[in-house]
Amino acid sequence: MAYQNELNTSNRILMGPGPSDAHPRVLRAMSTPLIGHLDPEFVAVMDDIKEMVQKTLQTQNNLTFVVSAPGSAGMETCLVNLLEPGDEALICIHGVFGGRMVDIAERCGAKVTKVEAPWGKPIDPQDVKEALKSCRPKILAIVHAETSTGVLQPLEEISKMAKDAGALLVVDAVTSYCGADLKVDEWGIDAIYSGSQKCLSAPPGLSPVSFSDRAVAALDARQTKVQSWFLDLSLVKNYWAGQKRAYHHTAPVSAMFAMREALRLVLEEGLEARFARHQRNHALLRDGLEALGFEFLVDKQYRLPMLNAVKIPEGVNDATTRSRLLNEYNIEIGGGLGKFAGKLWRIGLMGESSTPNHVNMLLSALKELM
Repeated sequence: MAYQNELNTSNRILMGPGPSDAHPRVLRAMSTPLIGHLDPEFVAVMDDIKEMVQKTLQTQNNLTFVVSAPGSAGMETCLVNLLEPGDEALICIHGVFGGRMVDIAERCGAKVTKVEAPWGKPIDPQDVKEALKSCRPKILAIVHAETSTGVLQPLEEISKMAKDAGALLVVDAVTSYCGADLKVDEWGIDAIYSGSQKCLSAPPGLSPVSFSDRAVAALDARQTKVQSWFLDLSLVKNYWAGQKRAYHHTAPVSAMFAMREALRLVLEEGLEARFARHQRNHALLRDGLEALGFEFLVDKQYRLPMLNAVKIPEGVNDATTRSRLLNEYNIEIGGGLGKFAGKLWRIGLMGESSTPNHVNMLLSALKELM
């Protein structure tokens, strides 16, 4: 039986929508001997992580920490803590993950107003402005980097609208974090969540989050219990930000070791240098793909540099080509989601997977296959 054999996976080149390749230092950190999740040494690791997440999100928010679960749990953490039954929420949808926020908000008992854009296009601020005339939302939620379409959403104009309407701005930065500029304080973001496995290049399973003082005040003013015990910030914050760390759950110690090292790598490189690297490699991939006959889904000014959504050329079979890339070249890329299934490829250049080497390996393989 297969389980009787020692685990031995293939050494893949990860160029899909996540996870991305991990630096050897991150993998070594993950193999560090275990210590207890309340050990003073581990509490020091938590403090290191918090400080580095603040730096990489460009925020001074005190309630900044890492949820012990993947980015979807970060999304749920923001929404279930800020929304109560009967609250209004304005949620922008321009891909899969805006739709997922709607689902969670409705499960919280919120009344949701939707602002939608065609997949592959950003949300038009004028549509948000119109929607705000007919609702008084407690939160305005939007995806900064839509992983399903490759759209990078401008936030500053919409952030101002949220503030003028008295709403809290909630932002999904799962794909943009550590790969594109993200100025939480300057842009007036009240609650933000991300994931560990994309441009941060840590193992999947953790979700950095941050909440402004305004968001914390809304949490403190709740009239009902948060529907999720595990994600209830009134409990979790005492583990991450209390003077005396109160037991809440057993943190994934090894994953936290890996995250600490991944964050150190980001800050060693420098945020501006890291953002520029992602742009350079995106341009290299763009030029190579266009020479092969590929077209991008998203207009140039709104493209994510770390998640490239390209239309599959006529005559190229989606499943067959991706299967051959994986089995013959060890290269993983992603297929389309929803209405783009079978019509689109999502090619990741995230974190440690954003190098000229990755680009050239993929382009060479595609030239042979096509």
